[in-house]
Amino acid sequence: MRMDELKKTDPEIYEAIVKEFEREKDKLVLIASENYSSPAVLQAQGSIFTNKYAEGYPDNRYYGGCEYADMVENLAIERAKKLFGAEHVNVQPHSGTQANMAVYMSMLRPGDKILGMNLSHGGHLSHGAQVNFSGLLYKAYYYGVDRKTGLIDYDRVRRLAKRHRPRLIIAGASAYSRIIDFKLLSEIAKEVNAYFLADIAHIAGLIATGLHPSPIPYADFVTSTTHKTLRGPRGGLIMCKAEYAKAIDRMIFPGIQGGPLVHVIAAKAVAFKEALSERFKRYQLQVVKNAKELAEALMERGFKIVSGGTDTHLMLVDLTNKKITGREAESMLDMAGITVNKNSVPYDRRPPAITSGIRIGTPIVTTRRMKEPEMVMIADFISAILNNIRNIEVINKIKDRVKSLCRRFPFYEELEG
Repeated sequence: MRMDELKKTDPEIYEAIVKEFEREKDKLVLIASENYSSPAVLQAQGSIFTNKYAEGYPDNRYYGGCEYADMVENLAIERAKKLFGAEHVNVQPHSGTQANMAVYMSMLRPGDKILGMNLSHGGHLSHGAQVNFSGLLYKAYYYGVDRKTGLIDYDRVRRLAKRHRPRLIIAGASAYSRIIDFKLLSEIAKEVNAYFLADIAHIAGLIATGLHPSPIPYADFVTSTTHKTLRGPRGGLIMCKAEYAKAIDRMIFPGIQGGPLVHVIAAKAVAFKEALSERFKRYQLQVVKNAKELAEALMERGFKIVSGGTDTHLMLVDLTNKKITGREAESMLDMAGITVNKNSVPYDRRPPAITSGIRIGTPIVTTRRMKEPEMVMIADFISAILNNIRNIEVINKIKDRVKSLCRRFPFYEELEG
């Protein structure tokens, strides 16, 4: 990477960036909520728009000199509308959580009831977790998955909705690997006169390419991040029915944010354009194929996958039959150059800092152009490490094989030098 000015001005930060580049290049990153953005996305995010303040919206700014910022934001909005078929789009949220916050605060009052997926069953912090603003400001109730099947219990969702009469029902998850029935959840919301929010942060790329049913026809609000399967910059996105457009826009600005990050919006626009291509569709199809292959290979090697498989880009591995914790698994795999995250499994008896599982995703290894044969190899690596926990000889052997595999599938070659 050529960063001569940075190297001269701040060698410590330069060194950290170089080391991060090497980490991403030399390790198998299986974090389901991460991806490697394209060089074009990185260039847009690191562009001159870093300098620009643009409070407000296109053609209605509180600063001068925003004509090109308007161009960027309008392109991002138009492309997102085309990509998802949305009536209204706001591309300014700094994150997925802030996108959710804007929906809650525009439609709810503090103390209103919300119904979301239990965090320990695969939900998200911003869907009502007690340690999050969503659980602090609103009275949260939770649905989850069936203990035997690992699938969302929609009958229980309906019972809970009728019992508690929430003002908002939230769909979406951060560690649930199966197709979500947005249509059914929207029907349940209508039965109790609740708004329906679909948070598609993890599966946005799959939805954009038709590999997962879209909530757009059914949900009042759809929120997302723009990284993960969308492979864009870290940021947020809100889509909604036209009738809610003014309320959502007012809540983002001036409600909970100030000036938008125009350089990030430029990168979002690039990512949306990339996502409209046939190449991106082929990529998403391979992400799902790779996830299915990896899940099957792990199950063949004696690992338990929650729900018995995956329909998406991720899987949740229940390690209780291996008698190791998620924290131990994460640590041992990382020593061998394989990056995953510890994750609670449904009905987990261990605390979130330890957990009984790990979450695995295939977006990054697919971005590196790996396919099904490599997923079998990765399953072998994981199995060798976790069946020989703390065996340094095995760890070092697998570490060499991981480096060799990464070198066969390089990424960001154009940034080296």
